[in-house]
Amino acid sequence: MNVDRIGYLKSKVAVLPNDPGVYQYFDKEGVIIYVGKAKNLRKRVSSYFNKNHDDGKTRVLVNKIHEIEHIVVETEEDALLLENNLIKKYQPRYNVLLKDDKSFPWIVIKYENFPRVFQTRKFIRDGSVYFGPYTSVHMVRTLLDLFRQLYPLRTCKSNLSLENIDAGKFKVCLEYHIGKCKAPCIGAYSLEQYHRNIDEIKNILKGNVSTVIKYMKTLMMEYAEKLEFEMAEDIKQRLVLLESYQSKSTIVNPKMHNVDVFSITSDESSSFVNFLRVVSGSVIQSHTMEFKKRIEESESDILLYAIIEIQNRVQQLAKEIIVPFQPEFHFKESNFNVPLIGDKKKLLELSERNVKYYRLEKIMQKMLSKKVNRDERVVAQIQKDLRLKVPPVHIECFDNSNIQGTNPVAACVVFKNAKPSKKEYRHFNVKTVIGANDFASMEEIIYRRYKRLLDEEQALPQLIVIDGGKGQLGAAVNSLSKLDLMGQIAVIGIAKRLEEIFFPGDPVPLYIDKNSESLKVIQHLRNEAHRFGITFHRQKRSINFITSELENIPGVGPATIELLFKEFKSLNIIKGTSLENLQAVLGNDKGNKVYSYFNSSK
Repeated sequence: MNVDRIGYLKSKVAVLPNDPGVYQYFDKEGVIIYVGKAKNLRKRVSSYFNKNHDDGKTRVLVNKIHEIEHIVVETEEDALLLENNLIKKYQPRYNVLLKDDKSFPWIVIKYENFPRVFQTRKFIRDGSVYFGPYTSVHMVRTLLDLFRQLYPLRTCKSNLSLENIDAGKFKVCLEYHIGKCKAPCIGAYSLEQYHRNIDEIKNILKGNVSTVIKYMKTLMMEYAEKLEFEMAEDIKQRLVLLESYQSKSTIVNPKMHNVDVFSITSDESSSFVNFLRVVSGSVIQSHTMEFKKRIEESESDILLYAIIEIQNRVQQLAKEIIVPFQPEFHFKESNFNVPLIGDKKKLLELSERNVKYYRLEKIMQKMLSKKVNRDERVVAQIQKDLRLKVPPVHIECFDNSNIQGTNPVAACVVFKNAKPSKKEYRHFNVKTVIGANDFASMEEIIYRRYKRLLDEEQALPQLIVIDGGKGQLGAAVNSLSKLDLMGQIAVIGIAKRLEEIFFPGDPVPLYIDKNSESLKVIQHLRNEAHRFGITFHRQKRSINFITSELENIPGVGPATIELLFKEFKSLNIIKGTSLENLQAVLGNDKGNKVYSYFNSSK
């Protein structure tokens, strides 16, 4: 250990204040390697240099310290918050690492005139209200389904400003006709009533279900007294849903309000912390985090890191925080409680079960990851079943689509490691074949596909699957032979009726075990190619139909049609667009022609 360096560091420690704050350690390159908090800066920092450390990682840390900086704050709580922020910003090498690498879902009430309520994984500070994060996507979907049954919320992304509504810019959609939305877009549902619904949703998400139930019971009685029995019955049905939801979510004493629960379990390398939020006896949030240990962090320190992390996410902690032991720390707005008996002890035990199960799941995941990768196993099985020379890591499958010879198209889907690689899917318009000739179409598409891959020096697949029997397979072989690719790429055909696998030049088909993973992958390829091709075929027929209708308008040619679709996206939007907007895009003359064509009968 360098004596001069230690002497310099001790001289810096000697002048540190005896106040709460945060200290930062830097290595010889000036990089922050550790951030810590302290009730007493001088006492805490001096402990690193005045005693021998049992933990090897701590000894290594001390040997690498070349500079110390500190920040004085008012309280311990300020020190903890500042430490948390600095660790997140700089991610020092020797600080505990939060291994929370996946984004969890939130329920957002969007900051809009008529707010939408939906699931998101992106937290955007735009004035919207977020509830979460939720560890269970199923829980999020259950809540959203409940809201859709209880309230007529809009789902469209239209800008429902009062100006746009008053100007009559919108028309009712399918959601209105099936009773899912009450059309605030045309002023049929008041802003006041809509926001009353939103307030009730907020109360439910906060766990205040009983408040909403009480209000709805009062409202139901008022409707009944006014002899408005249909409205009263509607409220009653919604009450049944809410009371059912409340009974399923209540797990402890319903008189227990606004309690946060934390528990922790650790092993040699990691600590796991579970958080539960309880309102009116219902667990409305649950979240577990993993922290990777770096040096000799105590469970008390890691528990505090977790509490601050949750505070940052949920904005505010409950006034009562249930914990397994008393931390050496105090919050201004919250008190710690270590229960020994009763309902609060049961809550702590529930949290402890959650965190133990989470840790066991992590251990199982690590064990499974050491086994042979599932994708590699399936690829090897396909190679074995089809007697291929090389593992078919890259597979392409082709299918033709046409109806009575119209709009002939083809689809190519790509699988990598036995899974779809959708960004590499391709559509083809058949160019040289007239009428319904599947064999000639297949020959054209295979030739074009692999001629291009060769010209662009792109990677070729190890296996080509043709959706069809001997005829389509023979057409594909013709094209591959012209490109001198036979022998370089394996090619098979799959016939739909009996799931027969055909090989070039072999009249006897291969039958793979119906439960084989190989056949399931080949069927998946075939089904994906069929779905992808049919979708493209429908789009093309639809576009041709729409284009032919627009071509009926005098003075409107291909360039104008292209401009219309570029600006308005669909025929329905074009039909409903105002004269002023059409003229702004097409000019006065053509804009007037298009508007008159669709509105002459109005």
